Amino acid sequence: MSHRQRHPTIKSNAIFRCPSTHIFPPFLAFGAFGLRRNKRMGKEEEGKKKGRRMLALTGAAALVAVAINLLFTALNAHKSKNQNKKKPKGVLGLTVHVNLSASEILKLADRVIAKSKDVHDYVASIPLDKVTYTNVILTLAELEAQQFPLVQSCVFQKMVGLSDDVRKASAEAERRIDAHLLICSKREDVYRVIKAFAAKGEWMNAENKHYVNCLVRDFERNGMNLTLSKREEVERLRTQIDELSMRYIQNLNEDNTTIIFSESELAGLPREFIKGLDKAENGKVKVTLRSHHITPILEHCKVGSTRKTVAVAQGQRCGEVNLSILENLVQLRHKLARLLGYSNYADYVVEPRMARTSAKVFEFLEEVSIRLTDLATRELNVLKDLKRKEEGVSSFGIEDLLYYIRRAEEQDFDLDLGVVKQYFPVSLVLSGIFKIFQDLFGLRFEEIEEAEVWHNDVRLFSALDFSTSERLGYFYLDIYSRKGKYGHTCVVALQNGCISSNGARQIPVALITSQLPKQIDGNPGLMRFSEVVNLFHEFSHVVHHICNCASFARFSGLRVEADFVEIPGKLLENWCYESIPLKMMSGFHQDITKPVTDEMCRLLKRRRDSFSGLKLKQEILLCYFDEIIHSSENVDMVELLKHLHPKIMLGIPLLEGSNPASCFSRLAIGYEAACYSHIWSEVFAADIFASKFQDDLLNQYVGLQFKKKVLAPGGSKDPMEILFDFLGRKPSVQAYVEHKTRNSI
Repeated sequence: MSHRQRHPTIKSNAIFRCPSTHIFPPFLAFGAFGLRRNKRMGKEEEGKKKGRRMLALTGAAALVAVAINLLFTALNAHKSKNQNKKKPKGVLGLTVHVNLSASEILKLADRVIAKSKDVHDYVASIPLDKVTYTNVILTLAELEAQQFPLVQSCVFQKMVGLSDDVRKASAEAERRIDAHLLICSKREDVYRVIKAFAAKGEWMNAENKHYVNCLVRDFERNGMNLTLSKREEVERLRTQIDELSMRYIQNLNEDNTTIIFSESELAGLPREFIKGLDKAENGKVKVTLRSHHITPILEHCKVGSTRKTVAVAQGQRCGEVNLSILENLVQLRHKLARLLGYSNYADYVVEPRMARTSAKVFEFLEEVSIRLTDLATRELNVLKDLKRKEEGVSSFGIEDLLYYIRRAEEQDFDLDLGVVKQYFPVSLVLSGIFKIFQDLFGLRFEEIEEAEVWHNDVRLFSALDFSTSERLGYFYLDIYSRKGKYGHTCVVALQNGCISSNGARQIPVALITSQLPKQIDGNPGLMRFSEVVNLFHEFSHVVHHICNCASFARFSGLRVEADFVEIPGKLLENWCYESIPLKMMSGFHQDITKPVTDEMCRLLKRRRDSFSGLKLKQEILLCYFDEIIHSSENVDMVELLKHLHPKIMLGIPLLEGSNPASCFSRLAIGYEAACYSHIWSEVFAADIFASKFQDDLLNQYVGLQFKKKVLAPGGSKDPMEILFDFLGRKPSVQAYVEHKTRNSI
């Protein structure tokens, strides 16, 4: 998902999922596509020993919860008591450095760059008639495998470093490495040598061939197969595109537009919300066009005219300016794509993804949209009836959608998320997640005591195959709230799994980081249910990374097509809405032998799927718009949205005077021509769940097959081939539509 393109010899494979912006920083990227924190668990007597603590939890969920909660308190006390006595120790197979000073980070970055330059110079010096797999391909593959953890050692501290100096040094190291990689991506001499080997066709196996083809493709997507004048034009276009993209985002960030309302015009909003607004004259208040103001108003304000005013203003943000920028951006993108040999920019973006062509994306969106129409129509009729009863007005606008969805949900089921939160202490959630993943995929997690970490809250775990005790990888947990730390939950790949030239396996290492609440004065940190789902989803990325069996670091775990990487996470999110796994992760904080009730489980599932047809129609609308403007020339964006909106949104017109294209940040950076990928992942994940897991959530046989056939290949095989191999057929949208239809209001 939306990673910045990098030269193949040094690539980051981190997952960075930001719930609001979907913008991915270099080396630490992927909405998308994040991991989190963890509390200590195990047997009570093991807290007094040095060495590793196994987390293979057994027994009834309630008894496990009790034991773990008591143990967690004891272990924290033990850790605090003995913190100064521990000495960090090295860990077998770990080459990533996790505790570098600011000066060490910069020195390591310079060494990485120097080594990379030497290797590229060596490869470039090989005569074209002397190229072999060993002196060209294996040399570059070894460079990537060896340098990836060193690169990550430099740059991951930008997210979790304890001091400003370390975080600044990490950002500077990333800038230097980025600049070097840009130079590498333009090395025609290296490209010629790789191309010469590719022309010989001397493939050792399918994965080797795929690796070489990826090397060639990366260079050619950067224009290395073009004439010098055309390459220079490519660079000019890229520079212009980057500048315009940043200007679009900057305009949104700097927009300080406010709307003045009286308190009566904000009827329905919580008193605390209104008190928090800046004051205007005559006792009125100011509302900004930021999401923390807009969303509550659209969801809670009883006054229809206020909702409409806010929705129109939101759709007019940076209107003429950003619309003009976007029009220029799209034209420049098309020019770039044509120079690189593609008919349009959408085909350029989609080619290395699972979908492969923009035509396939349109086919997919059309099928999903049509199949959801009956469901969305029924949902819209429910909302229209509610509006007539409450406001006496028959016309229904897009500004009414969120408000009446909330009202319908309030009437249909009673679910207090504040009460639900009381059932999800962090330590208990984590223990449940560990047990579910261990049981489902035949894993065993052991804590590495006294390992070197960057903060006392950070913990390191080893993941082993339960049946063979083979060590598969490691993962760090840095999940508790800390000042200066990156604010969202995400996964970062610190070391990629691969096979080195001597046949030894380099094992994968991941980091999960988050900002969850710690236990304070005996009061457990409690998680919102959305945080539980997010943590579960992101832990699936850790397991995906660790279960990798690809030969090349480039294909390690999460290094898969951007519209495939979220499928395992979207699949496993389903466990958070089923009774058995939910009870394994929950327990009332004052009596953790009492998990969430069956009724809570039912309502949480219904809440997830309520009005999903209409919600997805809105998303499909933006996906269509994105794909059309990036696959066609000279599109009138205003007229296009006026046409698409009522067609897809069941007759609801675009608000007069608004144009969401001026304030849709994903069109500028990160998801241009790829907005479809979120729905794509959900659809195929639903198919896997319905056909393989739904009837037996903890079926280890199916889990092991999924681990072997879907997680293990990483990026070494075509994703459609992977899914066909697991499902025994091509994936379908049918299960997705049936699920939404069955569970929606």
